[in-house]
Amino acid sequence: MERRGLLPFVVTAFFAVMISLFAFSLMDSKDDAPKTQTIPDGQSKSNDSDISNQVKNNIKGNKANVNNSIDNDLNNGDDSQIDNNVTNDIEVNVDVNVTNTIKNKADKNQDSGQTGNGNENSGSDKGEKNDQDGKSEDDEVVWGVDSASLTTSDLLSCVRENFGSPKVWGRYLGEKEGVSAGITPQEAELLQSNDIKILVIWNRFNEATGLENGQSEAKAAVQLAQELGIPEGVAIFADIEPNYPVDSSFIEGWYQAMEESPYHPGIYGVFDKEQALTKSFSQAAAENSSLLENTFIWTAAPNIGITEQEQAPGYKPEAPAYSLIAGWQYGIDAKACNIDTNLFNKDILDVLW
Repeated sequence: MERRGLLPFVVTAFFAVMISLFAFSLMDSKDDAPKTQTIPDGQSKSNDSDISNQVKNNIKGNKANVNNSIDNDLNNGDDSQIDNNVTNDIEVNVDVNVTNTIKNKADKNQDSGQTGNGNENSGSDKGEKNDQDGKSEDDEVVWGVDSASLTTSDLLSCVRENFGSPKVWGRYLGEKEGVSAGITPQEAELLQSNDIKILVIWNRFNEATGLENGQSEAKAAVQLAQELGIPEGVAIFADIEPNYPVDSSFIEGWYQAMEESPYHPGIYGVFDKEQALTKSFSQAAAENSSLLENTFIWTAAPNIGITEQEQAPGYKPEAPAYSLIAGWQYGIDAKACNIDTNLFNKDILDVLW
C-alpha cells in the first residue's frame, strides 16, 4: 500500500488513543470525588452525634394513664450527645395521669452534650393528677409541720427562721394532758392569716380496738370540731400511735361514723409493713373497699429525720397499697421549735381547715 493511503489510518488511530486516555482520566477523577450517603428522616445527619433514650414505666394498680414523649432533632450537630432517661415507678396509682415530655434540638456545628434530661415519678394517689412537662413529682407536694404545742407568733417565727415556711400545720382537737395542747380559735386565725392550712388531729384515746370504740371516738371528734367552727368537708385524722393496741374493727368504726358526719375520715400512724396498724388497716380495707378509697392516710414511715424545708427528701411515703395518701411525716422531734416535719400532697389542701 502507498504511504499516502496509510496516512488517514494513522491519524485516525492517534485520535482514538487520545480520546480513550481522556475518558479513563475522567473516570479516575470521579472515583476520587467525595461519596454521599442518604440518611433516613428522623436520624442524626452527623457521624459524631449520639442519641440514647431510655424510658421505663413500672405501674402497679388500676386506672393509671402514662404518656411519655421524647422528641430529638439534631441538624448536623457535630459532637452532639443527647441522653434522655424517663422513669415512672408508681405503686399506688388510683386515678393517676402522668405525662412526661422532653424536647431537644441541636443546630448545626454545636457541641451540644445534653445528658440527664430525665423525669422520675414515684408514688401517686387518688385525686392527685400529675400532668407534667419536665416536672418531677416533688413539684406536686408542699412542705409542712405538726406540733403538740400551742402555736404562737414566737413559735411561728421560730419555725420560719430555723426550718422554712410551712403551707400545712398539724394541730390537735382538744387537750390531752401531758401530751398535746388543743387548738384554739385564736391559734387557727393566726395560722390561717399567714396562709397556712390546718391539718386536724384527734388523739384523745389510747386504745384503737373495737367497732363501737371507733365509732365513739369519731363522734367525739366531730362534736368538738363543730364546736370550734371547723367547716364541713375537712378531714379529721385519728392518731394511732405505734404502742396502741389496734384492730380492723376500730378502723371500720371510725370510718363509718366519719362518713355519716360532715367530715372526712383520716388516719395517722406508722404505716410500715411490719406494724399492726398497717395489717389492721389492710384487713379493714379488704372487707370494705370504700374505706380504702375514702380514708386519708397520713403516714410516718419511713422516718428519714428532721430537715429544713430546702433539704426535704424526695416524696416517697410508705403506706398500704392503693390507699389515699395525704402526706408523709418524714422527721419527728426537732430540737428547736418542738415540731415534726412533713411533706403533703397539694391535693389534700382542699380537705384541710
